Amino acid sequence: MNDRMQDLDWSYIRSFVAVADTGSLSAAARRLRQSQPTLGRHIKAAEAALGAELFVRSAVGFTLTDFGLALLPHAQQMAEASARLQTMAAGQDHQLAGTVRLTASVVVSNYILPRIIAEIRSKEPEIEIELVPSDASENLLYREADIAVRMYRPTQLDMITRHLGDQPIALYATPELLEQTGQPQALEDLGALPFVGFDRSDMIIRAMREMSFPVDRHFFGVRCDDQAVYWQLICAGSGVGAMQTVIGDADPRVIRLAFQPALPALPVWLVAPDALRTNARIKRVWDLLAQKLPGPTASHP
Repeated sequence: MNDRMQDLDWSYIRSFVAVADTGSLSAAARRLRQSQPTLGRHIKAAEAALGAELFVRSAVGFTLTDFGLALLPHAQQMAEASARLQTMAAGQDHQLAGTVRLTASVVVSNYILPRIIAEIRSKEPEIEIELVPSDASENLLYREADIAVRMYRPTQLDMITRHLGDQPIALYATPELLEQTGQPQALEDLGALPFVGFDRSDMIIRAMREMSFPVDRHFFGVRCDDQAVYWQLICAGSGVGAMQTVIGDADPRVIRLAFQPALPALPVWLVAPDALRTNARIKRVWDLLAQKLPGPTASHP
């Protein structure tokens, strides 16, 4: 190390951890809600203060050097400790005003949350809502979001959770498509229908194989990993696809297939850092989401 270590600002360490976790300046900037040039300056300043390179830059992103790898666990511990301090401080905010950052899947963000957010704003106009549509698991510890709507049971420590219920799933298609193909009457009839599937994700393939349907990705004539676009493709008549019934049944462009295989329901969970339990505006948004999201409301955490 060198005398410039005194110039190692905490924000540089936080930026280093974010770039190491995400592999790129752009993704790290989204996580920290800062600009990409700012992150780039932080990394260069950290390397100057430490007297060594932290990353190897390439066309595909940022890869840690050996020195960066050795430093990362210590930097992560510092980042987690700082995040906990900031979260604890935020938990002492008793004002029913300010910003609440909410994250949910792309589908839930597109088709379920807009109406609920409008109702929250109507009831609490002093609370500002930031919505992060993402199918990735945002890190609540680092305050990437204050509240998350998850479609799986959360496992992250130091979180409060509430299971709101389970959302049924059904298969849908346009009436015009089913007029051409005929309504399926049994499981084997599904194989004759055109389907919309995912591209890189094998989630649908695995689900169909569990139903003794030996398909591969070429079974799906149209494929897309963006689940909001996936639904639009189904509604446009590109093929059959699955959706939460709260969304599918409300869309006049599609109807349920006459035969429905036994599809697993999606659990709906609310998640927030435990230290935010006493933050007035976050608790208020939490309670309103619990009231308005689909599914029976579970007991208060």
